[in-house]
Amino acid sequence: MKLDINDVLIKPVLTEKALNLRDRYNKYTFVVHPQANKKQIKEAVERIFGVKVLKVNTMNYKPKPRRDLRRRFRRVYGRTSRYKKAVVTLAKGDRIDLGV
Repeated sequence: MKLDINDVLIKPVLTEKALNLRDRYNKYTFVVHPQANKKQIKEAVERIFGVKVLKVNTMNYKPKPRRDLRRRFRRVYGRTSRYKKAVVTLAKGDRIDLGV
């Protein structure tokens, strides 16, 4: 499946762990389209941000059960969403400004 370059990257991950990876190792974390492969992710980051990507690592997260106990007599059961995450290693000297 050929994805448009603007559909590959969904949003950056701005957790404490992701920001530590960015500051220490020049690695940036993104939530990506579930069908995007490493080559598409690399091309999207290079073309959108104008940087050189050395390496891409991906992880698939499965849905996990969730329940809402806020309702007193009726429990609401559900699942979290499935998503794919990519950690992109940039070349030395390259940076991405994510506004944080």
